[in-house]
Amino acid sequence: MAKVLVVKAHPLTNEDSQTLTVLDAFISAYQSEHPEDIVDIVDLFQVSLPEIDQDLLMAWKELSQGKEFTDLGSDQQEKVRLFNDFTEQFLASDKIVIANALWNLNIPTRLKAWFDTVNVAGKTFKYTAEGPVGLTEGKKALHIQSSGGVYDGKDFSAMYVKEMLKFVGVTDFSAVYIEGADYDPNQRTAIVDAAKEKAVEIAKNF
Repeated sequence: MAKVLVVKAHPLTNEDSQTLTVLDAFISAYQSEHPEDIVDIVDLFQVSLPEIDQDLLMAWKELSQGKEFTDLGSDQQEKVRLFNDFTEQFLASDKIVIANALWNLNIPTRLKAWFDTVNVAGKTFKYTAEGPVGLTEGKKALHIQSSGGVYDGKDFSAMYVKEMLKFVGVTDFSAVYIEGADYDPNQRTAIVDAAKEKAVEIAKNF
């Protein structure tokens, strides 16, 4: 039995989002192919997601200097707890699915905040004399992303997601890029359908 973490980084529903339409096709196919697995869906626009701010930075500094967690301020405690929960959830997952749209050539800010909870020294990577080494080998990842133009996965967002996962040790990586619907609206349905078919095919052996 595998644990699958689905990270939804889009505020719309599947009725209004190409990304989530394809994600839903993947999830349905995956659950049909792997009914014994646990699929945990996290909607980043519907949960409390801590960003690295003054509270967190000062809390980490104080904890590193020996201060007890219970002696931190209440806001600091809550942010540290939430941050750590996201880190542990990632570590406990065998497979990661990330779904987002390309916004202004980059990932949504909430997805960046989530990646901050994943990229944690001592937990998901470590520093060595030869450079940083990922600590999460053995996980699989799938990235689903929609964009109005055509970038062939070479845009900043797609490359960021792939490289961040690689940095922490996730190298078994697949992607479904839903590209060009704004460039050629007449092909929108065909583009989305092709992406759904690819997602369903990936689901069989993911």
